[in-house]
Amino acid sequence: MIPKYFFLTKGVGKHKEYLQSFELALRSAGIRQFNMVNVSSIIPPGCKLVSRENGLKMMKPGEIIFVVLAKNSTNEPHRLIAASIGVAIPSGKNDYGYLAEHHSFGQRDEVAGDYAEDLAATMMATTMGIRFDPETAWDERKKLFKTSGLIVKTTNITQSATGDKEGLWTTVVATAVFVP
Repeated sequence: MIPKYFFLTKGVGKHKEYLQSFELALRSAGIRQFNMVNVSSIIPPGCKLVSRENGLKMMKPGEIIFVVLAKNSTNEPHRLIAASIGVAIPSGKNDYGYLAEHHSFGQRDEVAGDYAEDLAATMMATTMGIRFDPETAWDERKKLFKTSGLIVKTTNITQSATGDKEGLWTTVVATAVFVP
């Protein structure tokens, strides 16, 4: 079973119960109606990134789906949380790509997203033999990875939120969903 498509989605939920806040985050992400199985972070060769809307059209409620899930929660008022999925897609049709999940406290969307994207691209670059200085800034490495011709696309999806001021559980999710 090798998926041909995947999509990215994100959401946030708040509730007095931890589990309910997670369910509300899945609702916000548009994937509450599926049975999810967490998998590791490999994008199969030839698997195409599609829009959330197109991906959801190919699935049925109750279906068992495979996801790479980043999740974070807090019930601490005003605490900043984030969940992010970084994506690195290879140029070769027979090469596999990488997804990287990142969960953080105190990071804005852009910082958490760049970090997750960097993780995915770095994992893929090291398997492809691209030489780089890991201390170089992400923007510079991103250019190097793309000019190598081996990595065609990097991106991320990130959801952040601030803990509810009344102490409700706040949960954020960012997810890569493989379409069966």
